[in-house]
Amino acid sequence: MAADERPVTMADVAARAGVSRALVSIVFRGVPGASDRTRERVMRAADELAYRPDRRASLLGSSRSRTIGVVFGLHHEFHTELVERLYQAVDATGFQLALGATAPTRDERTAVQSLLEFRCEALVLIGPSTQRRLLEQLARQVPVVVVAREFRAPSFDVVRTDDEQGARLAVEHLVGLGHRAIVHVDGQRAPGAAQRRRGYRDAMAAAGLSRHARIVPGGLTDEDGERAADELFPRRSRPTAVAAFNDHCAAGLIAAVRQRGIGVPDGLSVVGYDDSHIAGLSTIGLTTIAQDARVLAETALDLAVRRTDDAAAPPEEVVVPPHLVQRRTSAAPRGRSRGAG
Repeated sequence: MAADERPVTMADVAARAGVSRALVSIVFRGVPGASDRTRERVMRAADELAYRPDRRASLLGSSRSRTIGVVFGLHHEFHTELVERLYQAVDATGFQLALGATAPTRDERTAVQSLLEFRCEALVLIGPSTQRRLLEQLARQVPVVVVAREFRAPSFDVVRTDDEQGARLAVEHLVGLGHRAIVHVDGQRAPGAAQRRRGYRDAMAAAGLSRHARIVPGGLTDEDGERAADELFPRRSRPTAVAAFNDHCAAGLIAAVRQRGIGVPDGLSVVGYDDSHIAGLSTIGLTTIAQDARVLAETALDLAVRRTDDAAAPPEEVVVPPHLVQRRTSAAPRGRSRGAG
């Protein structure tokens, strides 16, 4: 904008449309009081003038912000995918999103507080690490929807993937290829890690392989996967397959084992979790367990919006099934074809 130009105002739109400023305000606030014909004329004038209303100013006199706050981990790829899916779904709701990112230098409490100060009508918390007691306190202030973390009988809405089933799918896939020495590289205290450990153990037991079950500490990042590789290979009897906590952990492990001269999948099969962007890269081609980010995001947003009008309704838990995506990092163990006994 040039220095001598001023921003287009609501009064300019009213003059172009030939209506009062009050009618323009009614149209942009979406409240009764203007005919369809008037609304069309006002919107056409606004388009011609490239006018965009200042939502912050319009909300000052309103008892509602029409805003859903979203707390997510800035460095978690799956979290950012969920945020993208939320943005794809929010336009149809009449609400907008406000983001509160967490990072090593910014904790969850700070992110939540910033959204409360923004007058968000509900909060969507993606993979929160906050204790249940504190989440329940928060849910007494504002409707809360937790995504990607399991709680027993929570007092807030929960939308999550069936992580136990996801881990079982990974093990069943590897067993079906002929693997027996299958290790789980876990997420330690990350949301979902306990459920994936439980699913791994259950699947190994169901396959009669409990004596082969082994869990190695891992984590969320490529570096965690690289460190896990150090735990796998000093031993004489090394595994033939690994089910990793997530795709980044799997990618780091793959890089580390290849540096040791071990091929993937001919020397070691690897299955990740999330079906994130890195899994589909041509340099990796990672077999993985896919979470349905679209369904998770749309369900969480729907619950959050409904809670803004009915916060007293009983809390809901929605569990979304995962599925296996097979790519190049899993195959039968060397010297054994699929189905060989």
